[in-house]
Amino acid sequence: MNTRMPTYQEMQALVAFLPRLYPEGFEPVSKWNGGDRSQDGSYQLPWPECNPVVEDFYRLVATEYWLDYGYRPAEAAGMIGDEEFVRSASLSQVKTMLTYCLRGERFADGHWGDMIERGYIRNILERIDQLSLEAEHREDSGED
Repeated sequence: MNTRMPTYQEMQALVAFLPRLYPEGFEPVSKWNGGDRSQDGSYQLPWPECNPVVEDFYRLVATEYWLDYGYRPAEAAGMIGDEEFVRSASLSQVKTMLTYCLRGERFADGHWGDMIERGYIRNILERIDQLSLEAEHREDSGED
């Protein structure tokens, strides 16, 4: 299922998270819970408690117009790890990478924080900022 592309305003709403996710000393994961051994000898797997800013960011990423329902995780992982690729990515490719960042937490606890700490989210948001300025220019000039 293809979703519509985000508008200039929707792109800027996501870009507005750049200074909130990357201030000096920011920790995307507030603390880790679990990891304890119970009386029966079993362990409770640890899970992260994310900073509320991180939760707000990913809540916005989960909006339909940012999702790529046909994404392939392995392909998206290759995209996101290539800074040159990210700098020239199309909006459709950005949606693929954001979907990978969002969905990864289902399969690996701490994935959200890792994507922020490694700078992947910063790179994507900087690309979205460039794409939004191009979209604004097209809207202002009446181009499509």
